Amino acid sequence: MAQQRSIFITGGASGIGLAAVRRFHREGWRIGIGDIDRAGMARVADELGVFTAPLDVRDRAQWADALGGFVAAAGRLDVLLNNAGIARFGMFEEVSPEESDLQVDINVKGVINGAYAALPHLKAIGGARLVNVASCAGLFGSPGLAVYSATKFAVRGLSEALDAEFTRHGVGVACVMPWFVETPILDSGSAGTNRTLRDATSGQEVYTVEEAADVIWQAVHGRERDYIVGKAGKKVRFASRFMPGQMRRRLKAAFATA
Repeated sequence: MAQQRSIFITGGASGIGLAAVRRFHREGWRIGIGDIDRAGMARVADELGVFTAPLDVRDRAQWADALGGFVAAAGRLDVLLNNAGIARFGMFEEVSPEESDLQVDINVKGVINGAYAALPHLKAIGGARLVNVASCAGLFGSPGLAVYSATKFAVRGLSEALDAEFTRHGVGVACVMPWFVETPILDSGSAGTNRTLRDATSGQEVYTVEEAADVIWQAVHGRERDYIVGKAGKKVRFASRFMPGQMRRRLKAAFATA
């Protein structure tokens, strides 16, 4: 009898992470979640009976404890979903250096820490997968999200490099890039502005967390490296590849008097 497959999900107490927890639970996977939201994790554990571990993705010791505890409970790690992330919306000068540092530490260093911590467990079995959640803001430099966008470019680049490197370990790497998704991150702003990321969604498509979880499911089972959530994101990817000049002119015009 085949052993039950397992996935560890960061930021699993809410948003896209929680939707992924529910999707993989329906499919019969063993699930572990790591989050700083202990109350949220407790609610998920009560509902679904999943493994939980306190995890600040900036903390390498917590990473080792979380994954070590999960593998001891589940017997193996088939997939790490590096999902935890934050955003601070505002013009560059409105976002404090400390807020920018926090985005870099969580969105980039947190993903790197996860890759380091998970690799020994992933390469111990055949066909394991590392899935990093970036953003369509990693496809083009996104005004109002300059540092956030930079962090998501970094996750894309990391995923591309590790996809090649980890081949020798039998570990696949995928990068999931959502367009706007209805999560608490849309209400994120910076201390220097009253605006939030939700303001940027005016007139834009906003997708559900369930749609994002479906794409994550595809990324876990597919062989491609890049996966886009939402038709709007696919259109942006096309434009960034084949009409970069036109896209740049439109962005500059839109923000010339912002």
